[in-house]
Amino acid sequence: MRASDLIRFKQSGRTITMLTAWDALSASVVEEAGADIVLVGDSLAMVSLGHATTLPVTLEQMLLHTQAVCRGLSKPPSEQPLVITDLPFLSYQCGLDRAVAAAGHLLKHSCAGGVKLEGAEPEVVQVIERLVRMGIPVMGHLGLTPQSVHQLGYRRQAKDPVSQERLRLQASELEKAGCFALVLEHVPEALAGHLRRDLAIPVIGIGAGQNCDGQVSVTADLLGLTPRQPPFSPARLEGRTLGIEALRSWLEDQRQPAADPTTAQPPPGSDC
Repeated sequence: MRASDLIRFKQSGRTITMLTAWDALSASVVEEAGADIVLVGDSLAMVSLGHATTLPVTLEQMLLHTQAVCRGLSKPPSEQPLVITDLPFLSYQCGLDRAVAAAGHLLKHSCAGGVKLEGAEPEVVQVIERLVRMGIPVMGHLGLTPQSVHQLGYRRQAKDPVSQERLRLQASELEKAGCFALVLEHVPEALAGHLRRDLAIPVIGIGAGQNCDGQVSVTADLLGLTPRQPPFSPARLEGRTLGIEALRSWLEDQRQPAADPTTAQPPPGSDC
């Protein structure tokens, strides 16, 4: 799976699927489930590292987790999903050279086939153009951008006509800059549909309705492993509850007093 395959999927009407992974175990599950793309999202800061936001995760931590995800893939390389990794906060906002070095570091030392970054400010667009010129595939991300949590919060974005038009212009800028796909998070479904028709690159939604070229979700949310579910990503399995019950049952079994073999009675009818 390569980034260029996704545009072919859009043209043929094939829905694109993307799930997150944060270590070898989650990667093996996502691969076996059949996802087209495995996203090593900076959401691992919350899912795996226990932070309240995505901001604290570092470039080296993203590399460590991306390498673990790559080790978790077991299919032949020609059959593996495309691995995309997030550029973490302040790895691409502090100058072109630093951004190229960060993205190159992730791709050079892992099996990732591209990077994802958030926003469409002029400085970010310049970074995308530079990365694409250097041969690094880039996936864009608009709408609710978690790295801007202190400014935007986790509210639904682009709810009024002015902000919707601004987002449409931003999406067009990202396409012109060379992004091979766009993640659109927590925006109105009608807006996502407009962008799907306007753009030649795939629009992959999360909390953006079904009128997209594909869908992405945080795997831990779908499995019900996170303490709080996003409003747009209901759990498909009560994994946390089931897991706790299974572990509690095992613990209770271990705490039962062991039988004394010297006092064990022979079964009825035994000659012993």
